[in-house]
Amino acid sequence: MKRSLLLVLAISIIAVVLANVLDPRGYAARVVCLVLLAATLGQCWNIVGGLANQISLGHAAFFGIGAYSSTVLQVMWGISPWFGILVGMVFAMLAALLLSLPTMRLKGPYFALATLAFGEACRILATSMSSVTGGPQGISVPFVGDSWAMMQFRGAGNYIYLFVGLFIIVSGVFAYLAYGRMGYLLRAVRENEEAAEVSGVNTLKVKLMGALISAALTAATGTLFAQFTFFFDPESVFSVAHISIRAALIAIVGGVGTLAGPIIGALIVVPLEEFLIGYFSNNAAGIAPFIFGVALVAIVVLRPRGLVSIFQPRRGKQRTEADGSANALATARQSAAGKS
Repeated sequence: MKRSLLLVLAISIIAVVLANVLDPRGYAARVVCLVLLAATLGQCWNIVGGLANQISLGHAAFFGIGAYSSTVLQVMWGISPWFGILVGMVFAMLAALLLSLPTMRLKGPYFALATLAFGEACRILATSMSSVTGGPQGISVPFVGDSWAMMQFRGAGNYIYLFVGLFIIVSGVFAYLAYGRMGYLLRAVRENEEAAEVSGVNTLKVKLMGALISAALTAATGTLFAQFTFFFDPESVFSVAHISIRAALIAIVGGVGTLAGPIIGALIVVPLEEFLIGYFSNNAAGIAPFIFGVALVAIVVLRPRGLVSIFQPRRGKQRTEADGSANALATARQSAAGKS
């Protein structure tokens, strides 16, 4: 845990230094923002996908809700995104509650398909509500100039500070959940849900709490993305491939269920993707996604527990962040007994 927290601190410090060194309107500053965005999004998904093994493909719904909530409030009433981000988090939690109550009993691919359908339903709804969302044409964030109060700047450099702040908050929430009582309960559900129920754990409540927290943080990430891009449409913020699958991919490449996993995944996936697109865009644009896909498949095959396993001890009995809580069920039993 200490090494993972040090990694969060190191990445945050490096990003802040780069914000003061790089050209605020340059490409490098934008890449730094994208890395922080990807790491934050992967960590949001990691709460339910890593700790509770709830493979969600519907996080794009919460991401889009956050983006549209803050932007619509700003367009229609001039409300600051600092307030809009809170509204988006509340709406995302309500949406997660609406989704979770009928689907939390589902497992494996059935749960994944249910969340996927929910995300698609949100995309269709946003496309049809053109009077509010701009429909398929998209919606633009009104630019008022460099303003911390309105969370917008002319260059990507100042956005680094915002992304660093959100990155630290989300990482802190994940660490608190992973290494606290809630983390043991989530891992107990992941390891053996039936045994956890027999031990007195309210598995539905545990999974619901994880889903609500994950949804709220994902919505906050969506709000910041909207301010960063200034324009988006339903196809971009509710995209299964670009948001939901990408969030899961980053966590899986780095190492699910670990604090460092999404960070390592973002540090590998985003620069690699940007390099391939930039290098092959003029000569062979179609080959970039192919090479990118092959590289990711190779990483998953060679390191099925994620790249974070490179830095973990090889001893079989050594506890790790991903699967080290061998006593999660016992601890959950004690927690449930103590609570009763």
